[in-house]
Amino acid sequence: MDEGDFRKARSILFPRNVLLGHGVLEQIPEVCKDFGLSGNALIVTGTKTKDVAADIVETSLRDGGFEVQFAQVGEATQDNLYKVEAIAREAGTNFLLGVGGGSKIDLAKMAAKDLGLEFISVPTSASHDGIASGRASIKNEEGPLSLDARVPLGVVADTAIIVQAPYRLLAAGCADVISNSTAVMDWEYAKRLRGEEFSRSAFSLALYTAETIIDNADLIKPNLEESVWIAIRPIIISGVSMSVAGSSRPTSGSEHMFSHALDMIVPGRALHGEQCGVGAIMMMYLHGGDWVRLREALAKIGAPTSARELGITPEQVIEALINAHKVRDRFTILGHVGLTYEAAERLATITKVI
Repeated sequence: MDEGDFRKARSILFPRNVLLGHGVLEQIPEVCKDFGLSGNALIVTGTKTKDVAADIVETSLRDGGFEVQFAQVGEATQDNLYKVEAIAREAGTNFLLGVGGGSKIDLAKMAAKDLGLEFISVPTSASHDGIASGRASIKNEEGPLSLDARVPLGVVADTAIIVQAPYRLLAAGCADVISNSTAVMDWEYAKRLRGEEFSRSAFSLALYTAETIIDNADLIKPNLEESVWIAIRPIIISGVSMSVAGSSRPTSGSEHMFSHALDMIVPGRALHGEQCGVGAIMMMYLHGGDWVRLREALAKIGAPTSARELGITPEQVIEALINAHKVRDRFTILGHVGLTYEAAERLATITKVI
């Protein structure tokens, strides 16, 4: 190769079609046929989401000439992933649909990758930005793992279905996207100090989604389908920014490391997006940014802004802050040394988290 030749290449995969709005669930057969999908569909869903949406999807697909099987599972664990893959093999599945919340979509996208199949994302709630991403969070004995998974071929988000989910889930999804504000600052910080690979396009997409949610915080309220309409697009685009970056970097920084540390200390106490939102308030302070603006936006939406609202103690917040830098090998504002007890306590106190 001649000196100076440029041979760098990378594949960027996006959802090919995003269909969102009122009553779009019944259009799934047409979406599948547009993608050239045929044969046996496996719907990955849960007990509640089967009644709310998966049964509608099944009827529509059968009326459209497809064979349909169900994999009805619980949380996104390694055991449930094995269960979905076993059902898919036994049923001779040609493609999968994840119909449910984040855990069902994560299981479907991971199984699709392992089996070499396509999958369509059909969210019934919007609690985080994994709806359209190629990343999945799967729990094993050591805790949650963030893994490369199949990017959905398409996303069908029915606002009439999503508005029926508990509002807390939508508020958490908005908080997750708001936390992109600090994730992109961490990424740019790592670029400046460590020369880390950086994508201005992914950075801009992730920042745009955070700003869109913050700017429209007054309009995002419970029991309003229009609020789902306002929020769902930034949530989906946030997932797309990961595909552009080829990693979770634009949407996951020190605030996510704080959330993962909390998962280890008090698992299941609060939702992922809720924890990331609270983490973002504190990390924005460390970056010298407008943490009050983030806090006010979260409060307007109805997302937690304090330890008490997360259902945890001040000591648990401080412990998570002290250990957050150890969660993964990702350079952020926390550095590789992390915070002392005194610094963590002061940070959480100043930002009114404790």
